[in-house]
Amino acid sequence: MAPFIGSREHKELLCKFFVETHDPYKPAELAWPKLDEDARKRLASLPIWEEAVRTEADTALAVITMGQAEKDPMLSEAISLQGYEEQRHAEILKLLTQKYGIPVPEFTAHRPPDPDWAFMRIGYGECFDSFFAFGLFALARDSGFFPPELVTMFEPVMAEEGRHIIFHVNWVAYNQAQLPYATKPAYVFRRGLAMWLQMVSRFKTALRVKGKNDRAQDNFTMSAHKSFGDISPREFVELCLAENAKRLKPYDKRLLRPEFVPAVAKAVLKTLPKKPVAEAVAA
Repeated sequence: MAPFIGSREHKELLCKFFVETHDPYKPAELAWPKLDEDARKRLASLPIWEEAVRTEADTALAVITMGQAEKDPMLSEAISLQGYEEQRHAEILKLLTQKYGIPVPEFTAHRPPDPDWAFMRIGYGECFDSFFAFGLFALARDSGFFPPELVTMFEPVMAEEGRHIIFHVNWVAYNQAQLPYATKPAYVFRRGLAMWLQMVSRFKTALRVKGKNDRAQDNFTMSAHKSFGDISPREFVELCLAENAKRLKPYDKRLLRPEFVPAVAKAVLKTLPKKPVAEAVAA
């Protein structure tokens, strides 16, 4: 496996995988289901929409900017396609909030001054976010919190998140392998810093101590599972692990998978409560 990482074959497989698995659906053609008032209120009650819309809009602009800055034509095509998909996610969320009467304040997305650094941070952020989002999506699907039609409509978005994180870990591995030996330590430090900053922001969100200056890319998924009914922290993490493995399994086995978040989740699994938090407190 090691000689393959960083080779031209690796880059070609990565870009081919990403382009060929792209789903060309259009947000304007999606058939939004009609929700009764109770279902609409449940949807609107989730405290995620403002941050979600901002996150996707900022992410889309940052990834598009990186696609324009990337000098390798093959990588530029794949990254630009990811930017289009991120922009499509932002458009879908905007349509959803408009369709179901969920107020979201106006805002302006800004281009990042350092596209490569922004893209690296976004990628590690998506590795954290997707791991928990896969579990949340399964909870929403199986609990009936969302109508089945709405769940089905968002399935392509979840599939894209899986593709994005596979692209990210292979992109950083390829770039690192291309560097002269003397400059690799600095790149490894840059990777570690990007991962650390994203991890810290996610833990801040989970502990509900987000400061007013936190970036829009901060995650909103880590504690949202409480909205979908009684499930223990251990059960939720087990579900995330299973869903993560299932969603990444279909793609070419020669491509790297994100390993850090699943490894941490497995390490802490036995320390997590078996009972739902409210039940454990009451006991």
